[in-house]
Amino acid sequence: MSGDRDPGLQPERTRLAWRRTTLSATVAAVLGMKAALHGGLSASAIAACAACAGLWLGFLVLAHHRIRVLASTTAPPALHPRRATAAALCTVALAVCAAALVI
Repeated sequence: MSGDRDPGLQPERTRLAWRRTTLSATVAAVLGMKAALHGGLSASAIAACAACAGLWLGFLVLAHHRIRVLASTTAPPALHPRRATAAALCTVALAVCAAALVI
C-alpha cells in the first residue's frame, strides 16, 4: 500500500458532509415550523418558528463558510473551536426545539 495520499479527498468528503448536515438541519427546521403552525397561529407558535428559523440560519451561515474554505484550498485549515462550538450548539438547539414541538 502506498504512503501517498490524495490531499483533495478528505476536504471533499468533509465538504459533502457539511452539505448533508445542512440539508438535515433544513428538514428539521421545516418540520419543526410545520409542527408549530399545525394548531394555528399563536404567539408561542410564531416564537417557535422564529427560534427554528434563527437557529437554522445561524447553522447555515457557519456551514457555508466552512464549505467555502474547504473548496478554496487544497490544504484547508482546521475548523476554529468557536465555529465548531457554535455549529454544535445550533444543531443541538434546533433538535431540541423540533423535538419540543413534536411532543
